[in-house]
Amino acid sequence: MEVTSCFNNGKLYITLCGEMDEYSASSARIKCDNLIDSYVNAKKIIINLARVAFMDSTGIGFLIGRYKKASRLNIPLFVAQPDFAADKILNLSGIYSLIPKAE
Repeated sequence: MEVTSCFNNGKLYITLCGEMDEYSASSARIKCDNLIDSYVNAKKIIINLARVAFMDSTGIGFLIGRYKKASRLNIPLFVAQPDFAADKILNLSGIYSLIPKAE
């Protein structure tokens, strides 16, 4: 799982690329947590899922963990551009009640 980021206008954009499964989630967690720690002054965090080729329930846990971390810092978290399959998983899980889609 490749994790890239940019910070623009007070927004931290995190882009994930690859497969989000049990094997890849731990390194992505560490990278994302380090990014969030580096930008504690961010007004919002947007995690872009457009390049995530596969996501299972591990991805839900990953997103909830980043949501909890951002919430402790009072930074709203959003997801952007999940593909059809990921969107279906996220919708069925009810995660959008915690983490809305970015517009």
